[in-house]
Amino acid sequence: MAAFSYRAVRRDGKAVEGVIEAEGQELASRQLRAQGLTLLKLEQGGSAAASGRDAGKPPGRQAVLSMTSELAVLLRAGLPLDRALKVLIDMAAEPSLHNLLNDLLAAVKGGKPLSDALAQHERVFGGFYINMVRSGEASGQLSAVLDRLVEYLENARANRDSVMSALIYPSILAVVASLAIALMLGFVVPQFESLFEDMGDALPVLTRMVLDVSEVIKAWWWLLALLLFGGVLAFRNWSSTEQGRLSLDRRMLGLPFAGPIVFEFEVAKFARTTGTLLGNGVSLLKAISIAIETVDNRVLRQSLQVLPPAVKAGKRMSVALDETGMFTPMVVQMVRVGEESGSLDKMMLELADVFDQHVQSGIKRGLALLEPVLILSMGLIIAIIMIAILTGILSVNNLAM
Repeated sequence: MAAFSYRAVRRDGKAVEGVIEAEGQELASRQLRAQGLTLLKLEQGGSAAASGRDAGKPPGRQAVLSMTSELAVLLRAGLPLDRALKVLIDMAAEPSLHNLLNDLLAAVKGGKPLSDALAQHERVFGGFYINMVRSGEASGQLSAVLDRLVEYLENARANRDSVMSALIYPSILAVVASLAIALMLGFVVPQFESLFEDMGDALPVLTRMVLDVSEVIKAWWWLLALLLFGGVLAFRNWSSTEQGRLSLDRRMLGLPFAGPIVFEFEVAKFARTTGTLLGNGVSLLKAISIAIETVDNRVLRQSLQVLPPAVKAGKRMSVALDETGMFTPMVVQMVRVGEESGSLDKMMLELADVFDQHVQSGIKRGLALLEPVLILSMGLIIAIIMIAILTGILSVNNLAM
């Protein structure tokens, strides 16, 4: 029997949480539903309550995603909005989320629509989220729109997490390789200096070079560490400026392998946001303006800034994209097909799906190439150090004979 923690709502609207034992998750779900509970969350082991956070910090992305999912379930179960918000307040474990939900409930009770209440916390939810909710209110399908929001947020989180997790192992490998080489030059190679000190010019060139590098690291490691720290700090300050970030983003797009991945990753975010908003009744101009803000690469964002005035002037979106010269024929053609067929929202979502697949496969190919390159590079440098030491020892033996 496995233990499952759950969060649910009773028929009277009261929130409950606890642990149930069952042979599987499906059986646990059936048992709880048979008790008249509306499930919000069911997971194996652990506790249903989230760990608390500092009340002064705004809720994170995961908290917003959980809140949206649970609100959609409650509205679909037939609870009015204010009652659903009260249930979420009772279940909120994070002080920051508890305070935010209280603000939303107070605004809704004051006669404001939920979208206007969310607009007071735009830093937490963003323009895309708020306009999606506004479209749901206008169509009378708020719970269905919230479900689409959950799907969008989960997809965005999965893409972001896959990119970040893919970079963890190469980063660790690069750090370990650098430390291993530094330790060899700083501590291992100096042990042989006394053996080679009387050879003078008879010492092989490679051995002399390795010994010189080792001597510099051994004597000036603190200066090298300061220079490295200063360089990282200077780069960080430069890249935080608008000009530095723009230059860095331009170079990222120009990289031979990573450039296309960055391009498709950013365009996929823009296309998915635009398609989702259009599919929920948001106007094209508003959808484009919101979607542009989701693009992190400043070069692409500047190129996309031509779209709002072009659409306002009656120009087709595909024509405006083509005139920038920044976007591939595939992007332009898929947008054009969407415009001509009257299904721009579906074509934008299709474009996002295609580019997401390209990004995933590109990352996998990059990792498959990067890991052996790092390992071979580290092995080559260590081999050069060992060869330098061995040739030096052989030279000592030849000189002794």
